[in-house]
Amino acid sequence: MVHANRTIGADLGGAGVEGAGAGLRGQLARHALLPLRLFLGATFLYAGIDKLTDPAFLAAGGAGSLGEMLRQVHDAAALPQLVEIAQKSPVGFGYAIAAGELAVGLGALVGLLGRLAAFGGALISLTLWLTVSWATTPYYYGNDLAYLVAWIPLLLAGTPRFSLDAALANRRKRHGAQLFG
Repeated sequence: MVHANRTIGADLGGAGVEGAGAGLRGQLARHALLPLRLFLGATFLYAGIDKLTDPAFLAAGGAGSLGEMLRQVHDAAALPQLVEIAQKSPVGFGYAIAAGELAVGLGALVGLLGRLAAFGGALISLTLWLTVSWATTPYYYGNDLAYLVAWIPLLLAGTPRFSLDAALANRRKRHGAQLFG
């Protein structure tokens, strides 16, 4: 039994059955989601800023507009009903997408409400996959499905390292259940 624990601990970079390890592999494992979180957070933050600063995107019609893109993808979308909802107010929907991407990106980057940010990112990616990139063939050329899958580990794990969530949890732990005071 003792030998099995040492073997398992060695396989996990020192993180055996008894607890977390201090070896290099254990340190790397504890920070494994950080690059994914930074990439997704920066990407969604950039996407939101890009949409807000592109006057062509935030137009009801014309080249490069969300309205025109919605017209193009309507018949090929898995859920054309979602496209029809957006077509009722493409400018308002464009602002909503941009605001959602900004909130998700900031939440992921700073690690505030990390699971909620990951849920929002997954929801945006799912919506875009079922509408805009559904007809992409082969499917692996479309990026929205990959983003959806990439958000799942953060949805499951949250933002336990280098995050405001972790700082707030440590504060609650030090001061009992009180958040402030």
